[in-house]
Amino acid sequence: MREQFLCSLKSKFFKMEPVISVRSATIYHDETAHEVMKDISFDIAQNEFVYLIGKTGSGKSSILRTLYADLPFKKGSIKVVDYAIHKIKRKEVPYLRRKLGIIFQDFELLTDRTVKENLFFVMRATGWKKESQMLEKVNSLLEQVGLSGTLNKMPHQLSGGEQQRLAIARALINDPEIILADEPTGNLDPTVARDILNLFVKINQSGTAVLMATHQHSFLKFHPSRVLYCEEHGIKDISKGQIIERMLLQKNN
Repeated sequence: MREQFLCSLKSKFFKMEPVISVRSATIYHDETAHEVMKDISFDIAQNEFVYLIGKTGSGKSSILRTLYADLPFKKGSIKVVDYAIHKIKRKEVPYLRRKLGIIFQDFELLTDRTVKENLFFVMRATGWKKESQMLEKVNSLLEQVGLSGTLNKMPHQLSGGEQQRLAIARALINDPEIILADEPTGNLDPTVARDILNLFVKINQSGTAVLMATHQHSFLKFHPSRVLYCEEHGIKDISKGQIIERMLLQKNN
């Protein structure tokens, strides 16, 4: 009995694989052979909230695109939710992305479809069949992201913050293991940006890992968390204090 209990504890607490594991990886800027990062390594644990911070052009977006298999990857190894990116086949990519929630700065909504149809479009593409179940899920998601009552609105009838909330709802459709967010507040005013940050924190607290690329260092004041800092063709784990020091140095130079 005691052995079964110990095995249960071990299974629950000691066998949690990182949701992302990167080893000695070279990251490319685009489909060309231009390298933006070399020999980078890091892990992201299940349920972890991580900021990806760096100057424009430092490789933040390229890292995210590599993680969801949108850019070529040749050197090193990357494992994302049980998929080896360095070995992944083209036909496997859609199945990888179903386990991820991908969020962009510019929302990428279908402007000619309602809120409901924006979400239904993704659901149908990822295998949902019964409309009653789809509608139940959509209503639940809209409530979760603070968009109750917008089911039949068009995207242009929503504010920028509301459009990003819709994009977040879309990313949550298939209960992803991790959210990959690329400058999700870049087009929003500071107050709305903070509201969106709070939504990501809430999502993380419910059990979903979050990797957020951002240039907004001020977020660390409102929600301190781990930072991966992109610089000099590499990536470093740094503390909140080190971020503040770097900001002051940049301001004084």
